[in-house]
Amino acid sequence: MADQRPIGYWLKLVDNLIEKQFATTLDEHGVTRRQWQLLNVLARSHATIEQLDEAIAPFLDGAAESAAEHLSELIESAWVDATPDGYELTDRGRTAFATLAEVVTKQRAAVAQDIDEREYTATLSVLERMARNLGFTG
Repeated sequence: MADQRPIGYWLKLVDNLIEKQFATTLDEHGVTRRQWQLLNVLARSHATIEQLDEAIAPFLDGAAESAAEHLSELIESAWVDATPDGYELTDRGRTAFATLAEVVTKQRAAVAQDIDEREYTATLSVLERMARNLGFTG
């Protein structure tokens, strides 16, 4: 095990590769990864800007970036409506989300190709425990 690269190397590499692949795939459909994440949150329920910021916080560039920056184009495209209670998907947004969900499902399957369910579940469990060991409480 001493000759193996450290976990931080693999985490950064895999994260960068996932980010690049998803960005390319989603760009082909006219959305960014952050916009996809917002659509994914809103597909479950309407949300306030604070709830959206919290939901996608791990993917934002700290305080320098917020969900609001990524919502404007979704609103202009009539995929998301701003309401007095927050934001919600429109019918057009739900249709777009369904199409994108199929694309993302295929992409996720490609990432996990040749990894059986037991290995995948164990990997997620170990990563979650490491995050908690480092102070994650979510």
